[in-house]
Amino acid sequence: MIKITLPDGSVKEFASGATPMEVAKSISEGLARNVLSASFNNTTVETETQLTTDGSLVLYTWNDLDGKKAFWHSTSHVMAQALQEMYPGIKLTIGPAIEKGFYYDVDFGSHSISDADFKKIEDRVLEIAREKHEFKMRSVSKAEALAIYKDNEYKTELITNLEDGTITFCDHSNFFDLCRGGHIPNTGLIKAMKIMSVAGAYWRGDEKNKQLTRVYGVSFPKQKDLTDYLELLEEAKRRDHRKLGKELELFAFSSKVGQGLPLWLPKGAALRERLEQFLKRAQKKAGYEQVVTPHIGQKELYVTSGHYAKYGADSFQPIHTPAEGEEFLLKPMNCPHHCEIYNNKPWSYKDLPKRYAEFGTVYRYEQSGELHGLTRVRGFTQDDAHIFCTPDQLDEEFKKVIDLVLYVFGSLGFENFTAQISLRDQVNRDKYIGSDENWEKAENAIINAARDKGLNTVVEYGEAAFYGPKLDFMVKDALGRSWQLGTIQVDYNLPERFELTYKGSDNELHRPVMIHRAPFGSMERFIAILLEHTAGNFPLWLMPEQAIILCLSEKYENYAKKVLELLENHEIRALIDNRNETIGKKIRDAEVQKMPFMLIVGEEEEKNGTVSIRRHGQEGKGNTTATVDQFAAMVQEEIDKTLKVFTV
Repeated sequence: MIKITLPDGSVKEFASGATPMEVAKSISEGLARNVLSASFNNTTVETETQLTTDGSLVLYTWNDLDGKKAFWHSTSHVMAQALQEMYPGIKLTIGPAIEKGFYYDVDFGSHSISDADFKKIEDRVLEIAREKHEFKMRSVSKAEALAIYKDNEYKTELITNLEDGTITFCDHSNFFDLCRGGHIPNTGLIKAMKIMSVAGAYWRGDEKNKQLTRVYGVSFPKQKDLTDYLELLEEAKRRDHRKLGKELELFAFSSKVGQGLPLWLPKGAALRERLEQFLKRAQKKAGYEQVVTPHIGQKELYVTSGHYAKYGADSFQPIHTPAEGEEFLLKPMNCPHHCEIYNNKPWSYKDLPKRYAEFGTVYRYEQSGELHGLTRVRGFTQDDAHIFCTPDQLDEEFKKVIDLVLYVFGSLGFENFTAQISLRDQVNRDKYIGSDENWEKAENAIINAARDKGLNTVVEYGEAAFYGPKLDFMVKDALGRSWQLGTIQVDYNLPERFELTYKGSDNELHRPVMIHRAPFGSMERFIAILLEHTAGNFPLWLMPEQAIILCLSEKYENYAKKVLELLENHEIRALIDNRNETIGKKIRDAEVQKMPFMLIVGEEEEKNGTVSIRRHGQEGKGNTTATVDQFAAMVQEEIDKTLKVFTV
């Protein structure tokens, strides 16, 4: 008999050789019908894998990310089968699940594929699915695998890098593929599937290799799920920050300036400035000191920090000066500079913590194919801060940063989030710097602080920064998409590399602990996500303009100017639309510009000293008339409800 431990801590006994599906059936038939995949002792297994030792079993359904990944990966196998049937002689490469769906990279040879072909491929995939073929894993020797794929240089390259005895194929129907595993029980669970697009993709992501065709798809266990997903995609297109940014005149890109280098237009620059001032006010209350560092630094600075060894190949190339051997880099990170600010003078334990904050612009070379609006750029500004504290202060300081992040989210309408505790990879430690002892202290500090603050947390191994673990805030937007916004990191390693010290109460020198934090993450990415989350209808306190005054005719321009002056006295951002257009045209244009309030002025309003108030998106419903003072009070009340007051 073997003992199987379930996620709730309960232990069940089974005969050796029992499968995850049999365990599911022992719990309930309903669960068994919904199980898509499983993991045993943190290793992905098939639902029909025989379990022969004691261990921990997790069963995944469509409600779990791992269940969806198995579903999508399995569908990629079925799509590969359909493509191989329909386009003889193609060479298959890899077909993983991704965040939403899957793709398969294919060398189509002399064949070509376009969106005109999508429907017939989808139909064939669903035909195969309805035949309810089981997915079955089998082990294959390295020699046999190489022989099977002797005409496929891509699979051969993959197999060459695998150890003999670890190579497996997955079979279903008359199709097989090189695969590590992680599949649903059978193809019949796939009820809906759609090819989303095709794109070029270099083999192994290397521009020196051949360009393949990447076929993207998505699948679901119900047709309604696909319908809902496609409707969500349409809404996402309407909310695309690149589209809204252009319509609202916030930012632009120029091929002459360079890819991935955004230009902030006046309204966008004002928006950024308000966000910066919002955080600076809170930081001042929390005891941060503002610093400014250069946009470049000597290469040696980043060698010391470890960034050059880890990211040098992906950074902009060094800048050479006329002096022999002198090299500079565009700043990829602010933290090495802040370490040198701390090192500018000696410190006592009585001086700590020191909290340095900077809206620092950094530069990283992203491949052109990876660039995407403001979410993936080559130059971006981080709301960076670094706290240097004693080990005894770490817990309190970390919790204070959590409070600051929650304040930012609350003021900007991000209410649905999970705190991801990002730890080291449990097996591969080569990509990290520092001692195991320091890593354990840092990881425990994050775990304990998140627990004490009552955060809803998940643990992800392998997601830590190279110098320390992180608490990453994964926020869901209005469309249910998850984004990483805000991060807090504990670092014992950079203080060692930069030989940072403070004098303790024992008169000896000690190493401070370093906390990295950025509630926004990057201004560019944060604004992009905020744009899509709000569809451009920012919180009132953040809007570029909060009201627009619309004159019924040019006769009322002088009164409109008087209203504007009164609004400015109340610190309400407004402007006048005095174009020679109909009031209907002015209202429509104000709606497109997401103007929160339209203040219409005409004969009645001028006579009574009032404005007629129309709210964005209400199509004339509930319009009210008020004095400017009354309107200003209404605006302030709404701002007070959304813009929280930060308390230390």
